[in-house]
Amino acid sequence: MIPSDEELHVALTTEQLWQPVPGGSGTYIRALAAELAAASGVQVTGVTARHASSGSAGPLPVDLASSRLPRALLYESWSRLRRPQAPRTAAMRRSGRRYDVVHATTWAVPPRNAPLVVTVHDVAFLRNPEHFTPRGVQFFRRSLNIVRHDADVVVVPSETTRSDCTDAGIDPGRIHVIPHGTEQHALDAAGSAAFARSHGLERDFVLWCGTLEPRKNLPALLDAFRLLLADGSDLDLVLVGPQGWGETSEDVRRAVDALPPDRLHVLGRLSTDDLQHAYAAARVFCFPSLWEGFGMPVLEAMVHGTPVVTSQGTSMEEISDGAALLVDPHDPAQIAAALVRAAGEQHDALSAAGRAVASASTWRRSAEAHVEAYRAAISSAHQRGAQR
Repeated sequence: MIPSDEELHVALTTEQLWQPVPGGSGTYIRALAAELAAASGVQVTGVTARHASSGSAGPLPVDLASSRLPRALLYESWSRLRRPQAPRTAAMRRSGRRYDVVHATTWAVPPRNAPLVVTVHDVAFLRNPEHFTPRGVQFFRRSLNIVRHDADVVVVPSETTRSDCTDAGIDPGRIHVIPHGTEQHALDAAGSAAFARSHGLERDFVLWCGTLEPRKNLPALLDAFRLLLADGSDLDLVLVGPQGWGETSEDVRRAVDALPPDRLHVLGRLSTDDLQHAYAAARVFCFPSLWEGFGMPVLEAMVHGTPVVTSQGTSMEEISDGAALLVDPHDPAQIAAALVRAAGEQHDALSAAGRAVASASTWRRSAEAHVEAYRAAISSAHQRGAQR
C-alpha cells in the first residue's frame, strides 16, 4: 500500500492511449494509472480530449474527464493559449472539488491551476530534430519552455534523461528520477515452445524488437549476425516490431536481403502475449540502440530470464544494473562476440542476474515514487506561493 498523510486527487493525462500506437508512453500511463487506482490515499481522474467513443484506450481503472475539444485543438490550445484547464468530472464540478496535482504524462501539458508534475520520457526532438515534422518540433519546443517555467516537479525515467533535461535548461532541483516498472509475466514453457513452432523457429535464436528508426541501430546487429553465420553459429535472428521509415529502413531491407532467408525471421508487430512468448523463447535478447530514454525491452527480456546484450554508456546500461553484457554499439564484431558468450558460457549466470533485476523493477515501486513526487510538487508550489 502507498502510505499517505491525506488523500490526493490527481489529474492524470491519459490522451496518449487514444493514439493509433500508444507506444511506451501508453504502457507507462496504463500501468501507472492502475497502480495509483489500487493505492490508498490517492484518487485519480484520467484527462482526455473529446472522443465519440472509447477508441483504442480500452478499460482504465479510473474515472475519465473529457474536454470539449478534440485532441489536435486541445493540444494546440494548451500549448499556445495555456487554456482550458484540465477537465473535471461532473461529480467534481457539482461538489466544487478541484485537483491537488495535475500530472502531464507526455509533452501535452495542461495549464498550471494546481501543482504541476510533468513526465519527460526523452528529448529526442533536440537530439534528432530531423526525425520529426517541423510542426512537431515547434510543439515540443513550446512544451519544453512550459516545463522549464511551470513544472513544480519533472519526472524522468533514467539518469540519462535527467542529464539531457538539465542540458535543456530544466532546473535540476525539480527533477525526480523514477524508473519505469515492468509487468512480471509468468508464462509456461509449453506456450513459448508453441509460439516458436508456429513461426518456424527450429533453432535457438537471438531476438531484437523495436521500430525501425536510426537510433535503434539495427544495421549493426545485422552485421554482427553476418559475422556469426560466417563463424558457423547455429543461432538464428528474429526481428519483431512495426515497419519504420527513412534511410534506416532501406539499409535494413538491403541487409535482410543479403542474409539466408532460413536464418533470419522477420515477424513484424506481435500481440502483447506473443511478444512475451518471443522474449521467453529467445536464447539471447540484443538491443544495441544508440540511445533511449529508458529502454523498456531490456527489462521485459530480463523478466523471462533471457540474457541481454545492450549498449554501454546508455540508459540501458543503467537499468540493466550489471546484469547484461555491454558492448560498443558501433562495433559489430564486439556485438557478435557478446552474443556468443550470452548464448553459451555466460547464459545461466546472465539469466539469473536479469531475473533478479527485473523482479525489483515493479510498477508498484514506480507508483510509490510518483506519489512522493506529487507531494514534493505540492510542497514546492506552496514555497513558490509564499515567495511571491
